[in-house]
Amino acid sequence: MSQHGAALQTYNQELVKCLEEMKLRRAELQTQIESQEEEKNNLQREIEKMSHKLTRLNDSLAKRVAVRNEYDRTIADTETAYMKILESSQLLLNMIKREATNLDQSLVKASMDKQQFRQ
Repeated sequence: MSQHGAALQTYNQELVKCLEEMKLRRAELQTQIESQEEEKNNLQREIEKMSHKLTRLNDSLAKRVAVRNEYDRTIADTETAYMKILESSQLLLNMIKREATNLDQSLVKASMDKQQFRQ
């Protein structure tokens, strides 16, 4: 019987030792789990911050693009109007030159008629 008791005691010691080793491994695993959960939470907070920052940046960018498009439209409209002014100025200049030439010719003709009348 003492042999059975010694075997039982050896088994019991091994069982206790195994349980202690398992508890130690579990505690180490629990420490790793807690560390990873903390890292996960930190990353989640970072993602939320970055997401919020991205949203603000997208909003700002959209507003700036809209203003730039208004600049483009205003510049294009102004350039178009300016080209019309240039064309009108050129037409006016051509017309005034033509009228001045016609008036000069009329003046020369009138002077010639006056000289013929005197003779």
